[in-house]
Amino acid sequence: MAKLGTQTDQTPQNAILAAVWVLGTVASFVLMMVAVRELSTHMSSFELLSFRSIIGIPIMCLVAWRLGFNRIKTQRARMQIGRNVVHFGGQWCWVIGITLLPMAHVTALEFTMPMWTAIIAILFLGEKAKSHRIIAIIVGLVGVMAILRPGFEIITEGALVVLLGALLFGASNVMMKSLTADDQPWVIVFWMQIIQLPLALLPAVFYFEWVWPTLADTPWLLAIGLTGMSAHFCLARAFQLADATFCMPVDFVRLPLTALIGWLVYSEGVSVWVLVGAFLIFGSNYYAVWRETGQADR
Repeated sequence: MAKLGTQTDQTPQNAILAAVWVLGTVASFVLMMVAVRELSTHMSSFELLSFRSIIGIPIMCLVAWRLGFNRIKTQRARMQIGRNVVHFGGQWCWVIGITLLPMAHVTALEFTMPMWTAIIAILFLGEKAKSHRIIAIIVGLVGVMAILRPGFEIITEGALVVLLGALLFGASNVMMKSLTADDQPWVIVFWMQIIQLPLALLPAVFYFEWVWPTLADTPWLLAIGLTGMSAHFCLARAFQLADATFCMPVDFVRLPLTALIGWLVYSEGVSVWVLVGAFLIFGSNYYAVWRETGQADR
């Protein structure tokens, strides 16, 4: 994946292919949200996350077999465990949020993840607090306030859970950035599936009532397992072909798409304040990436 501050050879053909890959990411996340919404009516969140790993592990084992199992040995086992505990918490919050909030609302708050990543990186990794990063964080926080509207609306538990999930995802991203210095991406994904399975399976079996899936549940379970990997793979391929400043606007298609599906399938409405906040959050993210890539040219 292209890192912030680097540029790719963005030919017109690469740009088109990158847009297709980003749309693949969008489709993956939207399908995952619908699958979670459909299954959460009779399955616990921990069971859903269990099946995500149960489906993902055989696929990653096949990848490990093709690459050689010696190549998936991690150099930093403790960091892998810590990162996956944090990432699992973010996933759990995201799943819970989907069951409590309209899909567009969840997506809008989810776009705060880069903002939390920047804050954590500045505080704990010693990254420079550049002016454009501070501006992006402030505008992003204004966007969050526009969505939550404290003092005018009751801040719901669902909104707080999704924000906590975005914060945990941001922390997970910072930890993953540290891991990439020693472990390859497929090593990180492989151990993500392995470590997170017991984190989900034990509560699902011993604390919540386990519900054996029916034949009708199978397509939705496969969707959760496959899109969990396809979303990240598609986004990585997109960033290999084009700059983040090109990919981010395409990724923002997620918001109107989830709003449309939520309206058509679940009769969900979207507040104008959610849209205003989402555009502020997106704009702050885009501005930060634009400034970072612009500095790479100088």
